[in-house]
Amino acid sequence: MEDDKEKSLPKPSKIRRALQLAGAVPEVGGIFSLIASRWSEKEQARANEFFRAWVQMLEDELREKEATIIEIMARLDLQDEKISARVESPEYQALLKKTFREWAGAESESKRVLIRNIISNAAASTLTSDDVIRMFLDWIKTFSEMHFQIIGVVYNSNGITRGEMWRQIGKEAVREDSAEADLFKLLIRDLSMGSIIRQHRETDYHGNQIKKAPKRTQKGQASRTMKSAFDEDEQYELTDLGQQFVHYAMNELAARIEYDDPLQNT
Repeated sequence: MEDDKEKSLPKPSKIRRALQLAGAVPEVGGIFSLIASRWSEKEQARANEFFRAWVQMLEDELREKEATIIEIMARLDLQDEKISARVESPEYQALLKKTFREWAGAESESKRVLIRNIISNAAASTLTSDDVIRMFLDWIKTFSEMHFQIIGVVYNSNGITRGEMWRQIGKEAVREDSAEADLFKLLIRDLSMGSIIRQHRETDYHGNQIKKAPKRTQKGQASRTMKSAFDEDEQYELTDLGQQFVHYAMNELAARIEYDDPLQNT
């Protein structure tokens, strides 16, 4: 026989509290209570499991946010008047609100670290504007970890080809008509359209890109196949915007205070 505690629904006050933590409107709790009164015992047991998992997810998210805030503050020299003034400024507080309102760290530990680095460097560095910082935070939410892996290998190997990118992120050779090849083309397109990476171009004194001379092929010798997703000729580099992203998101400030991260102990 099942334990009575397993069969019983959470109290309406607990349901309402969970909904409030999730940002739902308070009235939803009453709606759930009404629905709960019509559930069978099996449905009630399943609802209990759902609410327990939901509350656990919210608690995990709160712990991640707490750890991230502490790690940020542990990396900042608040004795520095400029950094202290920056942290207290409305502009920086707005960045913090955006970060934790649109929390993307729960998706993975690596994304949480990128967020921490951006916010830490935004307090200590003046390389770019807050508008650009907000865009970097949006990228963390929008892009996948494979996007960031590609950014990393392009940064480490300026002039890298697409074929070499694929190998350096640890992938094996695949067919050109495979889902993996289509995914890789999508990743490159996302980063190119986002002005994060670009094909290498020679520039003039003023930074204008110089057009490449068109390649001439003799009649009948043109290739009959499309360019490979893993092309070995065209070289890629980070744009200036991409380099700023690496500076803010992938450059980790050393912690000034020792901190025992609870996320590492769970």
